[in-house]
Amino acid sequence: MKILVVNAGSSSLKYQLFDMTENRAIAKGNCERIGIDGAVTHKVPGREDYKATPSFPDHRAAIECVLGLLTDEKLGVISSVKEIAAVGHRFAHGGEKLRASAVLGADEIAYLESIVELNPLHGPPAISGFKACKEVMPDINHVGVFDTSYYSAMEEKAYIYPIPYELYEQYKIRRYGFHGTSHRFVAAKAAEMVGDKNAKIITCHLGNGSSITATVNGKAIDTSMGFTPQDGVPMGTRSGALDPTVPTYIMKKTGATPEETEKILNSKSGLLGVSGVSSDCRDVWAAAKAGNKRAKLAIDILVHNAKKIIGSYIAEMNGCDALVFTAGIGENDRAMRAAIAKDLSFLGIEMDEEANATCPSGEVADVSKKGAKVKTLVIPTNEEYMIALDTQNLTK
Repeated sequence: MKILVVNAGSSSLKYQLFDMTENRAIAKGNCERIGIDGAVTHKVPGREDYKATPSFPDHRAAIECVLGLLTDEKLGVISSVKEIAAVGHRFAHGGEKLRASAVLGADEIAYLESIVELNPLHGPPAISGFKACKEVMPDINHVGVFDTSYYSAMEEKAYIYPIPYELYEQYKIRRYGFHGTSHRFVAAKAAEMVGDKNAKIITCHLGNGSSITATVNGKAIDTSMGFTPQDGVPMGTRSGALDPTVPTYIMKKTGATPEETEKILNSKSGLLGVSGVSSDCRDVWAAAKAGNKRAKLAIDILVHNAKKIIGSYIAEMNGCDALVFTAGIGENDRAMRAAIAKDLSFLGIEMDEEANATCPSGEVADVSKKGAKVKTLVIPTNEEYMIALDTQNLTK
């Protein structure tokens, strides 16, 4: 069974084609600059990457290009589009109704369109990507996989904000959580490694966008991102959690509009805002090592906040069996992992410094010190495979 996974952005369309009999991607790529001019990179394991600059006036043109590449006599991996059994689509937000992955029909799309206000950045392009794929491949099932659905089992005490309750009732202002597909994948893998499907696990998805999630018995009980992906730990350009009066104070003092203030907190803050160097953690580390005090401060703030959230989740879960690092920073930044895990031995978290320093990027690794009560693990995330798996389970 072959599943096509699509992740549509405002000007991009990433794709992977999975052979589910082998549980692996047999082709993947990215269509970029949609609506501008167009560029595509197509990758097949064992072959040289193919790059071209076709015209992409819209998402339909991009998906037609993808299908052409997948079935091309020289570049392709399938002989016909008919080999694709179903398409899985990544959606950042499923609101309150789409609490699990679902086959997408008219009702589901109408609901997703109704909550675009909650998800203005990612919602419209994901819907456009679905519609384009559905037009080109109308006779197969299309499945939506929602990052927020992993948090559908959270209790009210974890997702209701202490503001007037009618604001939740009328406007659905609550904690939704994001990166759920990634956290679900690595938490399940960690439970396997611990040997307990009911394990208490903290997963740290650290990248340009970062979130931390607590999972018990395979279900998320709390997460750092909230009503939007702005909440939680500081990120590449996002501030993370703030005193709620900070935005209004900025507006009063600077005259900034709500939109301008949102841009400050979403695009000009985090590592970039504090360091003044870059939103890329690698650049900030390099500047810190060269003696840039603001760059070091930016790293210290991220580490400090991550530790606070980890500690609070251990208290919330009454223990912890595994601490997991994943995503771009979590999988590759050995110094960041070491800094976050440092001085947590009283909680049972003890890292083997040599194992952490030598574990290969892109591979699963146990970097715990021998005898540590809590496993410290590095697990590369694979959101696309989770989307393919859900799509297979819903359509086979």
